[in-house]
Amino acid sequence: MKMRFIPALTVLAALLFASPALPHHSNVAFEVTKIITRTGVVTEFRWVNPHTWIGLSVDDGKGVKTVWAVEGRAPGVLARAGWSRSSIKVGDTVTIDFSPAKDGSKTGLVARVTKSDGTILANAPPATE
Repeated sequence: MKMRFIPALTVLAALLFASPALPHHSNVAFEVTKIITRTGVVTEFRWVNPHTWIGLSVDDGKGVKTVWAVEGRAPGVLARAGWSRSSIKVGDTVTIDFSPAKDGSKTGLVARVTKSDGTILANAPPATE
């Protein structure tokens, strides 16, 4: 009798302590086959899950500034690619290559960031074999 109770107790414990799977959105809102480039000044850098965010103020050359909100990968992925929470700071001038939003809003999905000193921050760690 005791032997039957142990598997049932194990299943019950697993059900009680299991955490729900969190949903995640796709990249369908972005034109992932298109990359555009913008250079500007970082207005915000959020190192948060599930996605990092970069606010970028871009001057159009005529004195008009446009603020872009560019979504990056999760901090854990970017950390494996060499980023840290201090890789980008408010006030830094950077060039961001990204996939723009399909709806024309000033948002995008980071492909890579190039700092003013030429350092390239990729959006994923290098492939391993």
